[in-house]
Amino acid sequence: MMVMMMAESVATKFTSMARVPTTSPARYLGQLCKHFAHKIPATHDTETGRIEFPFGLCELATGKDVLVMCVSAIDVDSLARMEDVIGSHLTRFAFREPLEVSWTRGEA
Repeated sequence: MMVMMMAESVATKFTSMARVPTTSPARYLGQLCKHFAHKIPATHDTETGRIEFPFGLCELATGKDVLVMCVSAIDVDSLARMEDVIGSHLTRFAFREPLEVSWTRGEA
């Protein structure tokens, strides 16, 4: 699986990652990016995605039966907000497939 790089344009100090087992990682990656692209910069292809919030960054990647989501922010409160926004939207989109989103924090 590819290694995701944090954006140079976004000063980040705090990071968090979730590896979400799913049979449809590409579908959920696309749904997340398309949903947010209506209001903020978001890009994606079949294997990677990027969503740029005013308060942080989300980078996504697909693997075999897994969606990897990495969020970053300049402070802990913004990081918690990123985790909540991305995680809650994913679980809403995946209402047919109960997903468990568990974040692991680390430093950039």
